[in-house]
Amino acid sequence: MNILLEFFVVTFRVLWAFVLAAAKWLVRPKEKSVAGQVCLITGAGSGLGRLFALEFARRRALLVLWDINTQSNEETAGMVRHIYREMAEEAATAAPGVAGDGEKDTLPHCNLQVYTYTCDVGKRENVYSTAERVRKEVGEVSVLVNNAGVVSGHHLLECPDELIERTMMVNCHAHFWTTKAFLPKMLEMNHGHIVTVASSLGLFSTAGVEDYCASKFGAVGFHESLSHELKAAEKDGIKTTLVCPYLVDTGMFRGCRIRKEIEPFLPPLKPEYCVKQAMRAILTDQPMICTPRLMYMVTFMKSILPFEAVVCMYRFLGADKCMYPFIAQRKQATNNNEAKNGI
Repeated sequence: MNILLEFFVVTFRVLWAFVLAAAKWLVRPKEKSVAGQVCLITGAGSGLGRLFALEFARRRALLVLWDINTQSNEETAGMVRHIYREMAEEAATAAPGVAGDGEKDTLPHCNLQVYTYTCDVGKRENVYSTAERVRKEVGEVSVLVNNAGVVSGHHLLECPDELIERTMMVNCHAHFWTTKAFLPKMLEMNHGHIVTVASSLGLFSTAGVEDYCASKFGAVGFHESLSHELKAAEKDGIKTTLVCPYLVDTGMFRGCRIRKEIEPFLPPLKPEYCVKQAMRAILTDQPMICTPRLMYMVTFMKSILPFEAVVCMYRFLGADKCMYPFIAQRKQATNNNEAKNGI
C-alpha cells in the first residue's frame, strides 16, 4: 500500500479509537460472563486479592486461590464457599420451570468450587510446581489475576538487600513466572484474560519507596509489552487489563499522608470501591483502569511537564514526603518487636 494512503488510514483508525473510547464513557459496555471459567488469583488471602475472589465468586467463576499464608487463604475460601451456598439456596428456592438469564442456566451451582494452594510467588520453582498441580487438579486457567504484592517500608540506604530482592521478586518477577505457566494454553485456545494489579506508583513515583516503585514500574512495563506481543501475534481472544489504583486503605501503607488540606479531596480509596471499578474494567475488556480518574491526569502531566515543575506540584500536594510517616511507623514497629524479643 502506498505509504501516504496508509498514513491516512492509520490517522482515521486513531481518530476512530478516540470515538470508541468516548462512546464507552457515555454508554457502559455489556459485561462478559466468567461463569464456569477457572480464575486464579495470587495474594488471595487478604486485601484486594480477597475482594477479587469474592467478586469473581458472585459471578460464578471457579476460584483458584494462591497465598503464602495458608490460614488467611482458607478464610477467603470459606467466604467464597458461603457465597456459593447462598447462590445455590437462591436457585433451589426459585420456582421450578422459571427461566433465569442465560448465564445462570449454563452451569449447575453444585459444580462451583474453590481450590486453595499455599504458594510463595517470590520463588520461581514454587510457582511452576504449584501451577502444574493446578493444571492436574483443576484444569486450565482462563483468568489470571496477578495481585500479590509486598512493601519493605525502608529508605533505600536503610533497606536490607534481601528485602529489596523480595519486593522485586513478588511484585514484578512473579508476573513473568505465572504468565509463562498459564499463557501457553491461552495461546493455543486463543482465549483468556491476564490482569496485572500494579499501582499508581508504577506510573509516577515518590520518595522513600524506591524498591516498591521500581517493582511496580517493572510490572507495568511487563504488562504493556505482553499486551503488544499478543496484538502482534493477532491473539485477540486473549485480553489484558492493567489496574493502577491510588493509595488503597488496606493497611499496607498505614500512616501515609499527603497535605492535610488536600487529603479530604484525595482520600485513600476504599478497597471495595477499588475492586468494583477494577472488576468493571476486567469484565468489559478495558485495557487499563486508573482509580480515581485523576490519576490519568497526573500521569499525563508528569509526561509533559519539566521535572522541576513536577517537584513543585509534589511539594504543594505534600506528595514528596507522603511515605515518610509510613516508613517511620514501620521502623518503630520493627524496633518494638526487636525489643520485645530481646534482640
